[in-house]
Amino acid sequence: MPSRKFADGEVVRGRWPGSSLYYEVEILSHDSTSQLYTVKYKDGTELELKENDIKPLTSFRQRKGGSTSSSPSRRRGSRSRSRSRSPGRPPKSARRSASASHQANIKEARREVEVKLTPLILKPFGNSISRYNGEPEHTERNDIPHKNTQEKFNLSQESSYISTQYSLHPRREEVKLKEIDSKEEKFIAKELAVRTFEVTPIRAKDLEFGGVPGVFLIMFGLPVFLFLLLLMCKQKDPSLLNFPPPLPALYELWETRVFGVYLLWFLIQVLFYLLPIGKVVEGTPLIDGRRLKYRLNGFYAFILTSAVIGTSLFQGVEFHYVYSHFLQFALGATVFCVVLSVYLYMRSLKAPRNDLSPASSGNAVYDFFIGRELNPRIGTFDLKYFCELRPGLIGWVVINLVMLLAEMKIQDRAIPSLAMILVNSFQLLYVVDALWNEEALLTTMDIIHDGFGFMLAFGDLVWVPFIYSFQAFYLVSHPNEVSWPMASLIIVLKLCGYVIFRGANSQKNAFRKNPSDPKLAHLKTVHTSTGKHLLVSGWWGFVRHPNYLGDLIMALAWSLPCGKHFRRVLV
Repeated sequence: MPSRKFADGEVVRGRWPGSSLYYEVEILSHDSTSQLYTVKYKDGTELELKENDIKPLTSFRQRKGGSTSSSPSRRRGSRSRSRSRSPGRPPKSARRSASASHQANIKEARREVEVKLTPLILKPFGNSISRYNGEPEHTERNDIPHKNTQEKFNLSQESSYISTQYSLHPRREEVKLKEIDSKEEKFIAKELAVRTFEVTPIRAKDLEFGGVPGVFLIMFGLPVFLFLLLLMCKQKDPSLLNFPPPLPALYELWETRVFGVYLLWFLIQVLFYLLPIGKVVEGTPLIDGRRLKYRLNGFYAFILTSAVIGTSLFQGVEFHYVYSHFLQFALGATVFCVVLSVYLYMRSLKAPRNDLSPASSGNAVYDFFIGRELNPRIGTFDLKYFCELRPGLIGWVVINLVMLLAEMKIQDRAIPSLAMILVNSFQLLYVVDALWNEEALLTTMDIIHDGFGFMLAFGDLVWVPFIYSFQAFYLVSHPNEVSWPMASLIIVLKLCGYVIFRGANSQKNAFRKNPSDPKLAHLKTVHTSTGKHLLVSGWWGFVRHPNYLGDLIMALAWSLPCGKHFRRVLV
């Protein structure tokens, strides 16, 4: 075991994460496993540092002018005082004489503004990134940088992220120096105001999904595709050779009672969401520096839903109604999604500019699809965050259970088939994992970049519950016997996909939450043209999107129990 260099209680100089500046810290403890020191800065901030980021006091020379600047990088060209004002050291009293000219004060004030806004981006450190305000890494869909916006407002965003990341005091308060008169304070406020981030509509050539024509086709094409798939599965021979399937009359697809049941389900999940259980966490910083609060109780909502469903089964409630009216439920959910999307767009027209999504374009059709408002809320009720995991994802599990019971009834089985058990178990694990790791949702593109419009509403409330349950719906009328050796291979495939999926997403979430976390110091990154860093080691060193790879492997494991006939539907 390597010996430690610094003892507990020793006062040394520690490098501030993300910079080349060293400040006086006290050693609190040492972890022999990770070889990290826990240190405490003068303002009470506690961080973990590597040994090579800590230096003894004797390694720093005092300047002749009596300055106690602790950063060796500031010895060159320095004057009478250190320009750095990291929260790691308390502010010193003003040293300028009363006879200093007003012009000199203005020049010094300008220097203080610049330094206080950017003390941590002078030099990249470890995995830190040069700009991160909660905006996603545009590598999954759109990697086009907003150059003008980035160059103009790079400083304030980085400062906002770093200050909130370590729960430090806002640097805007530190700018109010005692030696500056009222006119100089107004000047500083003006400097800060210039750096306010503005949301600018993206150009037409930067629009995703083929622009306005593309999203128009998607909005009409996805519901049609959904119903065609479900109708295909109801056929005796669901192959593409029998396409298109017989189409029912439109009046047969709509039932007011079904729509009422769907609304009841939605409202029950709203009630569970509003329960004051589960911890409250802060999301990533918004463009104005705010961090919204989110209550993490999705797993508790799942437990309560399971209790309600179990009690209903015990009381003899007939869930076969959901299977026999499955198309009607899909249509009811689609209608609800459209109504919700219209409401979201109308309310976004009155939303403040800072509340708009970075993906919004200014085009009504495109913004209706992609979402114009980033975080639409009714009081503390976050509409987008609620719909991401609750009605659709938990509803997926309930629908799978309905299909399992329908299979037993229609096929006259005493127990479900092994294929149905595998599908239900695999997808149940997927949903439970998402609810258990609910906090990871706060760093996804859905939350930090995309607005809440038709795209997410349809995906969350219609696509997830009615397409992701496709395998179970198929097995009800197309039984398939799976041998135990084949089941064992499918289980191994599922577990491999899950390990890749969970490992990659955990690394991505940790990096987006705190790129400077010492626990991620072993991961390598590359700098991008957007001013951010991308992971290129760990799971992210094998393929570009290991999380998608894990998803695809798991989806294959979900489909294999359905047999060769199911593959004919998809091919």
